Amino acid sequence: MIRLLLADDEDLLRSALAALLALEDDLDVVAEAATAADAVLLAREHRPDIAVLDLEMPPTDGLVAAAEIRAELPTQVVMVTRHARPAVLRRALAAGVRGFVPKTTPAARLAEIVRDVAAGRRYVDPDIAAAALTEDDCPLSDRELEVLRAARTGASVAEIAAEVHLAPGTVRNYLSAAMAKLGATSRHAAAHRAWQQGWI
Repeated sequence: MIRLLLADDEDLLRSALAALLALEDDLDVVAEAATAADAVLLAREHRPDIAVLDLEMPPTDGLVAAAEIRAELPTQVVMVTRHARPAVLRRALAAGVRGFVPKTTPAARLAEIVRDVAAGRRYVDPDIAAAALTEDDCPLSDRELEVLRAARTGASVAEIAAEVHLAPGTVRNYLSAAMAKLGATSRHAAAHRAWQQGWI
C-alpha cells in the first residue's frame, strides 16, 4: 500500500482528487493539507510514502514545502501545478521533487505516476520537459531578481530596501528596470510574473 499526503489550497480539487485516488486498491490517502505549512506538519506526523503537493499554496509555495519535507523525511514528492514553467521545473528538481505534472493530468494517470515514483523512478511531463530545453534565459539581473523576490510578499520599498541592504532609491531603480523588462505595470505584477516563470 502506498501512503499519500495530498496538499492543495483548493478544497474542492483536493477532496475530489482524494476520492479518486482512494478508488485505487494500492493507494491510501492518509492526510490532506490546505497550506504549505500544514503539508510539512502532516508529513512529519504521518510520514507518507508520497506527498502530492500543489505548487501554489500559501503561505509560501509547494516548492518550499517540498524542500522541507525532503530535508527531514524519506517521503518522495510529486508536484502538481497550473504554471508548468521550465524554470519552476528546474527549481523543483533541485528541491528533490521526483514527479512534476500539470493540473490537467487525469487522476488515473496521476495514480500511475505515483506508483512510478514510489518504485524509485522520476516523472516529468513531456511538454514541460520539451519547453525546458527551449526556454529563453531570464532577462533580469541578480539584483532585480532579489528586489522582486522581496516585493512578492507585498513589502513596501522601505521594507525591501532594509531586507536587501540597499537605499530606497536604488531599490526603486531596480524595480523600475525589472518592470520595464517584463512589461509589468506594478512591482507586484512584475514579482508575480517572475515567480510564474520560476525565476524567483
